[in-house]
Amino acid sequence: MSEVLLTRREGAVLVLSNNNPAARNALSPEFYAALTQALAQAEADPSVGAIVLTGEGGHFCSGGDLRQLARRRELPVEERRAKLEGLHDLIRAVRDCRKPVIAAVEGAAAGAGLSLALACDMLVAAKNAVFSVAYVKVGLTPDGGATAFLAEFVSRQVLTELCLTGERISGERLHALGPVNRLAEPGDALAQALALATQVAAGPELAMARIKTLCRNAYANTLQEQLEQEAQCMVQSQETEESREGIGAFLEKRLPDFAPLRQPPA
Repeated sequence: MSEVLLTRREGAVLVLSNNNPAARNALSPEFYAALTQALAQAEADPSVGAIVLTGEGGHFCSGGDLRQLARRRELPVEERRAKLEGLHDLIRAVRDCRKPVIAAVEGAAAGAGLSLALACDMLVAAKNAVFSVAYVKVGLTPDGGATAFLAEFVSRQVLTELCLTGERISGERLHALGPVNRLAEPGDALAQALALATQVAAGPELAMARIKTLCRNAYANTLQEQLEQEAQCMVQSQETEESREGIGAFLEKRLPDFAPLRQPPA
C-alpha cells in the first residue's frame, strides 16, 4: 500500500501531499494520523519555515470516504463521535501549528476537503478549482469547521445558501468571496503556493507564531480582548533576538536574517 501522505522539501518549505488519487484524495484515519504527525515534526524542526499542503493526481481532497461513512450508521453514537473527532483533531492541529500552513488547491476541495483547505493560514487556488460544502447532497451536515470558516468571510445568507444547496463554486468565485490569497492558472497553484511559502519562511519564527495566534483569535475576541493579546505579544516580542535583528537590519538598511535564530521548541 502506498503512503497516504507524501513529503518533500523545497528549501525551508515542507510540502505535504495527500496521496489517495484513486479516490480523489478522500480522507481516512490513516491520513489524519500521518498529517498530524508530519505537522508535529515540522514544528520541532528549526529548518522548516513554512508548510504547503496539497494533493496528488490533480485534486486537493474530495472529503470523507462515503463508503466508510455509510458503515458508521451501524456503530453506537459514542463510537461515531470518536471517529469524527479524528477529523476535528486534525483541523485543530492545522490551525494550531506554529508554522504557517498554506493550501495549494487544484481540482476538487469538497466537504471535509473544503474544511481542511480553509483551516490553513493561507490559500492558493487554481481558477478552475471546484469548492463545495457538498454534505446536503448525501443527507449529511457539515463538519471539520466548514460553517465556522465560511462564516468568517460570507454573510449568513450566503453561508446558508452554500450549505443548503451544496453548490459547486469555482476558485475564481471563492477568490471574490475573500479567502483565496492567490488565484493561479490551472496547474500552477502549487508553484504559487511555494513562492508564497518561501517568502513567509524567511520570516521570524517566534513573531510569526504569535501573529498566527492573533489572527486566529481576532474574529472571536472583543476589541478589549484583542488589545490585551496584542499587548502581551508585543511586550514578549520586544525582548527577542528576532526583534534585535529585525530592528538592527532596518536601521542598518540591510535585509534581516532570521534563519540562524530558529530554535527547536523547548
